[in-house]
Amino acid sequence: MTKKLLLLFQKNQTDKPIVYHLVKDYGLVVNIFRAKITPDEVGYLVLGVSGEEQDIEKALAFLKSENIEINETDKGIRWDKDVCIQCGNCLSHCPTDSLFVADRKSKRVEYDIDKCIQCLSCIENCPFSACSSIYF
Repeated sequence: MTKKLLLLFQKNQTDKPIVYHLVKDYGLVVNIFRAKITPDEVGYLVLGVSGEEQDIEKALAFLKSENIEINETDKGIRWDKDVCIQCGNCLSHCPTDSLFVADRKSKRVEYDIDKCIQCLSCIENCPFSACSSIYF
């Protein structure tokens, strides 16, 4: 079994050998996709973990016991529908159509997190900062 995870660390948690514990204590295979773990800053780690389902569940319990926030969607991009003014500037810049118009009559922009590849193009092209990222 494989799961993709986004782990968020508070400032006081970045000095812990989390990946070491996932590998050594729970026998998981870990593939790190993206990371920013530095002292005195909030950190994140996007990774894939593979192993037996019960080992992954035990590892998730360990992470929670360490007060590490776990997001199983592994997405660091956020779209705030309350900030979005429906200008549509993002639409032509989204290569996967994760930002799209579902109903041509209302012309309301919507976001499908499952299609998002985190290319960050929406952030660069949204003049109102409705799209944001934990990566910077």
